[in-house]
Amino acid sequence: MDVTQLILDDHHEQRRLFAILEQIPRDNVAALRALWQRLSTFLEVHAEAEEQFFYPALLHVGEGAGGKADARAETKDAIKDHNEIRNAVAAVANQAVGSDEWFAAIAKANRANSEHMGEEEREGLTDFRLNAPLQLRHDLAVSFAGFGAIHFSGVAPVDKDPKAYVREHGPD
Repeated sequence: MDVTQLILDDHHEQRRLFAILEQIPRDNVAALRALWQRLSTFLEVHAEAEEQFFYPALLHVGEGAGGKADARAETKDAIKDHNEIRNAVAAVANQAVGSDEWFAAIAKANRANSEHMGEEEREGLTDFRLNAPLQLRHDLAVSFAGFGAIHFSGVAPVDKDPKAYVREHGPD
């Protein structure tokens, strides 16, 4: 088992759920609400698992990839992205489910998440695959999967200061 593959699998599921949302009729409010609840919960659990397990490890073994100078830059950008995704997800709640405004807010959350996933796949995940030993990748996968299973019903969304996060979790 490899944490980078688990993260990629989660990314695939996020893309799939956003695509399903786009195909549900706008007047099927119950289905839209239920699927959005599932997806928004999944997005936050995924981000929190990355922040607890993946990014601290990347800060210690990463060297930079995908145009980023180092793991610190990759991590700051990812934490900033997670905050943007959280804010976009929160904005969806201010709209009537199925309305044009709701779908516009969903599209904004999808864009923020898609941009983040693309960057993460080119940068942090690539960096980690190149530099992390297989045993660490396995151990983190166990923790990552366990966190997702324990918190399947959600975690409280909490924005994090990217610079403070890196100072707290990075090497001295």
